[in-house]
Amino acid sequence: MEDVITEIPPPSRFFQEDLNNFITPSPSLPSPFLVFSNPKPKKPLRPSLLIIALSSPSLYIFHHLSPKTLIGSLILPEVPLSGISIDPSLSDKTCNIYSLNDGDKSILLVSVQNGVSAERSHLVSRLLIGEDIVPERVLILDSIQSQNFRGKLSPDETYAFKLETLAERKGLGGGNVASSLLKGLDYFPSGSMIDGLAAALLSRCQLKNIKGALCVSWPEFGSSVAGLIRSLLQRNVLPNLDSSLKGDVQDQYARFNLMKHQPYDTEMYT
Repeated sequence: MEDVITEIPPPSRFFQEDLNNFITPSPSLPSPFLVFSNPKPKKPLRPSLLIIALSSPSLYIFHHLSPKTLIGSLILPEVPLSGISIDPSLSDKTCNIYSLNDGDKSILLVSVQNGVSAERSHLVSRLLIGEDIVPERVLILDSIQSQNFRGKLSPDETYAFKLETLAERKGLGGGNVASSLLKGLDYFPSGSMIDGLAAALLSRCQLKNIKGALCVSWPEFGSSVAGLIRSLLQRNVLPNLDSSLKGDVQDQYARFNLMKHQPYDTEMYT
């Protein structure tokens, strides 16, 4: 006779999704929100340019940019605030908003150092573009994900491509090519894909008819790509960038990259 207590029960006749109907759904996460250092800022903020740094090289470059003023943060309730240093650090999982001093132009910088899930990307994009912050132009800096790229990407070569909203392309008509934020870059190849927060931000620009440009670079880490982004920013976006940076950022990033981001060569251990 079978032992009904210790015997393996027969398989359920329900599908897994049917069984989930009997489980109490987990509570939904609170929405992300913006916090400004000025308790009563004049909203909406209307910068002439909003720069959103997502890629490791761009985050490193802007971390060493001086002077800049911290004016606010984007808070994701799912990201714990414990362990965050008093002074801004690259190791902190934060999303800080800075004001950059560049002559008469009002420029805001958003350094996104915490990962934003695909499910939260559209909420975050609405907070950064079109509600409390209404920029004239937007520049997004991200990395190419190899799984989304149609073609081969050599780790020894450096690439950068662009995508633009319709308003950005129209604004560059009539031979006014010099005003392009990403002058000289080729467009992202057809058949390749951009997803996550970068895609949500560019879509938000398109929806709100804002001039927006996205620069994606390869590889994700390395001093060569840091040099490329630095040159691009200095040539087209921030002419005074070189004099504002502390020390030789490209060499510093190379050392930082070796310590924190250099992947192990798995073939060495096979």
